[in-house]
Amino acid sequence: MFNLISWELFKTYAKWRTYIGFIAVGVLLPVIMWIMWIEGGKFIQYQLRTLQSEFLITGNLFNGWVIAQIIMNGLWVHVPSLIALVAGDQLSGEATAGTFRLTLIRPVSRTRILNAKYIATLIYTASLVIFIAALSLGLGQWIFGTGDLIAVDPREGIVILAEENLLMHFLFAYLLAIWSMFVVASLAFFISALVENAIGPIIITMTVLAIFYVITFLPVESVEDIKPWLFTTHMNVWQQALRDPMDWDIIRDSVLILGAYSASFWAATLFLFRRKDILS
Repeated sequence: MFNLISWELFKTYAKWRTYIGFIAVGVLLPVIMWIMWIEGGKFIQYQLRTLQSEFLITGNLFNGWVIAQIIMNGLWVHVPSLIALVAGDQLSGEATAGTFRLTLIRPVSRTRILNAKYIATLIYTASLVIFIAALSLGLGQWIFGTGDLIAVDPREGIVILAEENLLMHFLFAYLLAIWSMFVVASLAFFISALVENAIGPIIITMTVLAIFYVITFLPVESVEDIKPWLFTTHMNVWQQALRDPMDWDIIRDSVLILGAYSASFWAATLFLFRRKDILS
């Protein structure tokens, strides 16, 4: 199995489209930080203008931790498209290239081949989030320095996290972000088993995400009972890692629901792939 996964990883990272996400992030994040550096913390001062009128706040409020949080708030909506670009190509790309028949004549079961492709997809997904984490924290702290993190909690108001605990908070946040992105990768992987071209899974995945996002953020009472069961409602669970104390009930429920979606997409893909008539 290890050899199969290694081979699938080689094929995944040998494709040029695999690096589109890394290039996009590598260009976009420095540009965002450059703009924030020019602004000189006006964004943070605007958010805390009421608090500063009542309390004396000292220290570096506009630091690398704050920048990393701002970037995560903005990118968790856009990163799925970069993941779908690769995950949606895992099965449909081989169908388009006509290599499946040669692959499946080997004395290896379809289940093992599919599992190897799925694991390779998850590894790519994790590597992209880790790249975002490393660039956000490393470059952010190099440019803006360090300090305490002031986070805005809709229920508790202003939450101040001490600098000495921030690394563990952010590591847990990125771990939860990886877990949520696994759902997107699993969805795109499932759709790639349904179609025979490499573009379809990307378009369909982003369409599904757009519909779910609209329902999630739609302020209509008639859909309130549906929202807790949509995976898009729980994709920002990483924000709970930047709370003190963390709401472990919310984290547990979100992790379970996201995991159930990923497992369901994987099981459906396996069911289809084992019964699919490979003609190319």
